[in-house]
Amino acid sequence: MKSDCRHLAARVDAGPEQLVVHNFYVPAGGDVPDREQNPKYGHKLDFIAETRNHFAANRPQRTVLVGDLNIAPLEHDVWSHKQLLGVVSHTPPETEGLNAWRREGFIDAIRHFVPDDQKLYTWWSYRNRDWRASNRGRRLDHIWVSADLSGCLTRHIILQDARDWERGSDHVPVALTLDL
Repeated sequence: MKSDCRHLAARVDAGPEQLVVHNFYVPAGGDVPDREQNPKYGHKLDFIAETRNHFAANRPQRTVLVGDLNIAPLEHDVWSHKQLLGVVSHTPPETEGLNAWRREGFIDAIRHFVPDDQKLYTWWSYRNRDWRASNRGRRLDHIWVSADLSGCLTRHIILQDARDWERGSDHVPVALTLDL
């Protein structure tokens, strides 16, 4: 695998035991959803498979995983499921890979609060002049917790107004409160 520094982990004191926090930045994958035509897409798929394999062999306990995972895995994580099925960030190989990774011991913490059938976004393109009016977003930023922390989920917030900040990002902050 490439040595492209896309993962950072730390143990932190949190309550009576330590908590492991993983921060990932999954490769964006370029524009063409084809492994042969676009090596960046292949790298993204390989990265997802490698991380899934890691957590399959090392089941998470007292673990929080955060990051720009660059994939909107669910139908309502994008503004148009049908139109984006062929667009990098929502293709079936990406979504299947990300969901398989999550199933290696994680709960989608934000979807714990927001049902799967409701739209949920953390990213809006810079190309759209009036991003609020069109609301063509994607949920690319995630927070997962290990299954043993599911009872600790207290609240979440998606700071959508940060998208309007001067020199703001096309991504907005996502936060989670745990009662440890």
